[in-house]
Amino acid sequence: MFAGRLILESLRLGTDIRTPGLRMDRILRVSVDGTTSAQPDEWSIVDFRGPDESADRFARQLAEALEPTHHWYADFRIGNDHVVVFPGKVIRYRTGDPRGHAQAVEYGLALGIPAAQLDWGELDD
Repeated sequence: MFAGRLILESLRLGTDIRTPGLRMDRILRVSVDGTTSAQPDEWSIVDFRGPDESADRFARQLAEALEPTHHWYADFRIGNDHVVVFPGKVIRYRTGDPRGHAQAVEYGLALGIPAAQLDWGELDD
């Protein structure tokens, strides 16, 4: 199974993602510090998971659905891989691979995503 987290405010208006077997595990609403001027200070977050065979389709759908002008990304893990989805681009690399991690971070920074938001956890350290 692949699993990850999605900020609902990151999606374009009218987004309709349909991925067989995708399910929500948790929904939360939080206040956030360090947002860009284009991002809201409160986010609605969904933890999700889905069957491995749907992961590539889901990544492509997310890449098309992410709002391109407000500095967003989404990510999930599948097996030993980390998939980072930006508007129009998917970067997949082996968890723990410093070059793959650096490529994803550099791409996010180039889009204007704050460095603090590109910290996706200890599994990539």
